Amino acid sequence: MIKLSVAWQEYTGMNVRHEDSDLERLERDASFNGKFSPAIVESYRRKMQFIRAAADERDFRQMRSLNFEKLQGDREGQWSMRLNNQFRLILEIEQCIPKNTIVIIEIADYH
Repeated sequence: MIKLSVAWQEYTGMNVRHEDSDLERLERDASFNGKFSPAIVESYRRKMQFIRAAADERDFRQMRSLNFEKLQGDREGQWSMRLNNQFRLILEIEQCIPKNTIVIIEIADYH
């Protein structure tokens, strides 16, 4: 049974942890908007589905429309994905075994 469990984990999506409980709620609670527009909420939920389904972060790079970018300066060690022209989903990648964990940091206004 342990071998089956380990094998199953290898084929499931990414591990995800939220730094902010409101962002976790925004992903899971259909009635919660976190003071974001419906378009941002919808885009965030779609990105979260993609993150959870990805085998690893290489899938993010392959999908050009995500605009998955490594950040610099005071955000070194963080990455961003575009939600729209104005907002970015900020995340970190924790190196873990057997697979990395995506840490959702915030939705940032880049304008």
